[in-house]
Order: sequence, then C-alpha cells, then structure tokens
Amino acid sequence: MPGPRVLVASDLDRTLIYSSAALALTMPDARAPRLLTVEVHESRPLSYMTETASRLLAELGDAAVFVPTTTRTRKQYQRINLPGPEPAYAICANGGHLLVDGVTDTAWHQRVTARLADECAPLAEVREHMAATTDPAWVRKHRVAEDLFVYLVVERELLPEEWVKELAVWAENRGWTVSLQGRKLYAVPKPLTKSAAMREVARRTGVELTLAAGDSLLDADLLLAADRAWRPGHGELADAGWSGPTVTALPERGVLAGERILREFLRAVRER
Repeated sequence: MPGPRVLVASDLDRTLIYSSAALALTMPDARAPRLLTVEVHESRPLSYMTETASRLLAELGDAAVFVPTTTRTRKQYQRINLPGPEPAYAICANGGHLLVDGVTDTAWHQRVTARLADECAPLAEVREHMAATTDPAWVRKHRVAEDLFVYLVVERELLPEEWVKELAVWAENRGWTVSLQGRKLYAVPKPLTKSAAMREVARRTGVELTLAAGDSLLDADLLLAADRAWRPGHGELADAGWSGPTVTALPERGVLAGERILREFLRAVRER
C-alpha cells in the first residue's frame, strides 16, 4: 500500500501545544476543556493540549506524514510526548536540525551551517551585541541554541519597545531576523528556515500536498511555502494582521486554536 500523500508541518508552541500562561481559558470554569499534559520539565507539567486535540492528532498521524516543526532545540523538543504514532521526521532549531527517526541528519545540518557561514554575520557578533545592549533589569537569561541562534528570556512588561525595534534593524543589516514570542526574544539567521527543511522532507517522502500552521514571525516562511496553511487568532502574525494567499486566519485563540487547527488539517487530508 502507498504511504500517506499529504505532509503536515506544524509549529508546536502556541500552535498545537500550550503552556499554562498561553491556554487562554476565557470560558466559565465548568465549560473549560479537559487538558492532557504533553510536556514535563523538572518534574512539573509544562505544556498541554485538549483531550479532543490529542485524539485529532493521533488520527492525523495515521492519515498523513506529520512533521513537528519547531524553533526548540533538540533537547527541548525531546521533552514533548505527543499523542499518536512517533513522527518519522521532525524539524528542530528552526530548520537547523532535521531528525530522522529521532536522529540528526548530519548531511542536512552541514548544508545549513555552510549556508549560514556564507550569508550571515557570525553568531558571536550577534551574541556580543545583544549582551552589550541589554539590561539585567529586563533580561533573565541569555541563551545560545544549538550554536545556531540566540534567544533571551525577558520580563515582557519591562522590555523597551524601542530597543526591540533597534535590534531588529541592526540584525536585518547583518542577515538576521528578530522575533518576540511570549517571554522569549529570538535572533535567528535569515537562511535558517523551517520552510527549507519542510521542502526537504516533502522531497524525500514524495507527498502531493503540504499543509502547515504556526503563530509567529519565524513561522511565516513555512506558511507561505505550504500549499495550504493556517494561523491562530493569537501570536505575532495575528497581532500584525499578517496573512498570505494560501493562509487562513482563524479566530480561535489559546488552546482551542490548537484543536481547530487539527480539525482543519484532517479536513484537508480527507478532502484531497
């Protein structure tokens, strides 16, 4: 029997899975959905999806090539325990690592790092600039992810908007992009994209249709590269009113948006 002919590349955080702060349970308590814990960190539950979403994801894993697609490092991704079949492919570090049956594809990683060396300012320069211009009053952590990009954990209410704008311009001139997602501010090389990794998985699997979803600026290239895509009613893209010719903006916010996205994926798989 031929395998699935549809590839679904979906962002995880604030798209399919949600921290307690991002759940947006605005309904009366008695009507709140039952939640399933899908990530534990340091013995504490960290991320959730609705029980309904978990069933939908399990169905999707059987019907399509489901590819978790995240800016998380490999270690952070491996904390997540998603329902359904174990994905054969996963995209981590914003496309810097392609996992095949849980193992990094070394040749892919080498291709990515060679391109970054050719086209972007070095990681060390960006890291040093951010260290020199930030203030401990609003930065809690400086992190380098997989020797590919930088992110800060910030106090969002204290973060100066003007500094973010200035950093974005500085980074743009050096081939990098800046994205603010919740309490994390990312600086990522422009060629480090989820879309490139998605195209590689599509090539390898020979699928006929690609679907995608995501909520942040770092997902925009992925959504535009897919044949059809969805974004939730929250996040950077929603705040900017961003869309694209094949991108559907959904009204749902929070964990219920994850449920709606999975319904849309399954509908598209079954309609083809």
